[in-house]
Amino acid sequence: MRFLGKIYEDGEFWLAEVPVLDAMTQGHTREEALEMAEDLLMSLANRPEFSVEVHSGEGDTFEVSSPDTRGLVSLLLRRQRERSGLSLAEAADRLGARSRNAYARYERGASAPTLDKLSELLRAVSPDCDFVLHRSAEG
Repeated sequence: MRFLGKIYEDGEFWLAEVPVLDAMTQGHTREEALEMAEDLLMSLANRPEFSVEVHSGEGDTFEVSSPDTRGLVSLLLRRQRERSGLSLAEAADRLGARSRNAYARYERGASAPTLDKLSELLRAVSPDCDFVLHRSAEG
């Protein structure tokens, strides 16, 4: 699983953004901005042993991935829930669950959702957004 990022020059800085994670950082060079993006995502995940790989793309794009798919999904769910201003209980309620733990186990990374379940979880925390999957070339 990879998330698409955008990188572009803005005055004397390079900005690196991963829109689906609502995360942006900067550096003095393109390479530094990509390194800062990697560091930012590891800090946001706040999980021991979590690592991120940045894959340079062509033009103004890059992708981020992690060998810890549960950690990456956990980060996605938490960032989307926070972006929507929801508590864990509110996210669970939107999911139709009786307990907030039903949702929280995915956000903690204790359970790995299927693609269908991930879609359902994302609709619960970001009902106004569509998430588009695309195939990327491994490199």
